[in-house]
Amino acid sequence: MAMLYLSRLLLNRPSRLVVRDLGSCQELHRTILAAFPSGLAGENGARYGAGVLFRIDDAPDGQPRLLVQSRLEPDWSRLPLGYLAGSGQKIENPACKRIDEYYDRLRTGQELAFRLRANPTKKVDTKSTGDGARRNGRRVLLTSDTARQEWLQRKATQHGFTLLGVSHAGDRADVRMGQRPDVTGFLRNGGASKSRKLTFGTVLFDGRLRIADVPLFRAALEHGVGSGKAYGFGLLSVAQIGGQQ
Repeated sequence: MAMLYLSRLLLNRPSRLVVRDLGSCQELHRTILAAFPSGLAGENGARYGAGVLFRIDDAPDGQPRLLVQSRLEPDWSRLPLGYLAGSGQKIENPACKRIDEYYDRLRTGQELAFRLRANPTKKVDTKSTGDGARRNGRRVLLTSDTARQEWLQRKATQHGFTLLGVSHAGDRADVRMGQRPDVTGFLRNGGASKSRKLTFGTVLFDGRLRIADVPLFRAALEHGVGSGKAYGFGLLSVAQIGGQQ
């Protein structure tokens, strides 16, 4: 497995730039990529080159917590001054550690707690055109609880794990499915007049899983699950059951 780093950053909520980034997935994407070497852009873009996946978690005290996974070690000193919470924090900030060594020890049948911030969608309008070519279609958000649960079940099968329970109302402690506010931003295409609004529906899945296929599962951990990976979706976090994700 490739080297993987996991960073945890506590953001300074009063910062003007933090407020901007929390309100714009595209700006947050740009800020994160600034911590990685330039010149990574290629066919699949700089995010793919650095292997970046990320997620914003809200801690119980309301402190925004940014998790960033990457194949390259980031340099968080490149962040704007005042972007991170100050020295009054009782824990290291930012913190970064290698996690691929832990993932290399995963085994079939192992049960883990997981968290996944997802953008559950399906493709529509993919019918073949008159010349036989198949259209790529467009993604639409899945809005019903049943459709979202079925989406998660399909992803589990695809990525080598089984779910140990799914619930949307919190009545089962092992897995919860929570609606979160939409993630929005603007994709610039040559200037503000050509910007395109981005909107992603957000569901946070918390629960337990069992590993069924180790290579497929490790690939999901490294590359993410579902769409919207450039904008804070798809990072599959796992931990020992009873531990912190």
